[in-house]
Amino acid sequence: MKQKTESSLLDHAILYAVHAHANVARKGKGCPYIVHPLEAMTIVATITSDQELLAASVLHDTIEDTDTTFEQLKAEFGQRIAEIVEIETNINADCPENDDWYFRKNTSIEKISTAYRDAQIVALGDKLSNMRAIALDYDRLGEELWQRFRVKDKDAVGWYYQSLVKALSPLADIPAYQEFKDLVVQVFG
Repeated sequence: MKQKTESSLLDHAILYAVHAHANVARKGKGCPYIVHPLEAMTIVATITSDQELLAASVLHDTIEDTDTTFEQLKAEFGQRIAEIVEIETNINADCPENDDWYFRKNTSIEKISTAYRDAQIVALGDKLSNMRAIALDYDRLGEELWQRFRVKDKDAVGWYYQSLVKALSPLADIPAYQEFKDLVVQVFG
């Protein structure tokens, strides 16, 4: 007999994320965008069974990449999930120009480095999913890969991911962190 678990919150979050990211493709991939949040959730599931963290991981891009607001997430899923998603959100209203990539990435690194462990776990799921995709594409495309990025400079992208390795170092006891760190070293040195 299969072991049962209460997953109504997670089920709701998955459906919400599927709807929020409907008809959007992953940049440079052509696959449905929802594949990324689902992979992030799967990574987080290797670390914890906390349903709120799993829900936050599948919802992590809804504020950043859809018309979903913090208040909507809070009303739908509660304060804890909305706060974790906001920590993962790479938009900063204080940015002098929303286009300032370095400012936004540096702000993101600072938020993640000072976040509490649960939020860092969700961030790790997201960043490891991204790094897996980057490593696979780098093996296939080589230096051409960087043309897909907003900042088309491998060193700049490397700075961001190497900074994330440091920011997430409180999770060094987690195998997913070691995989993330190893992939960053493999791609960026």
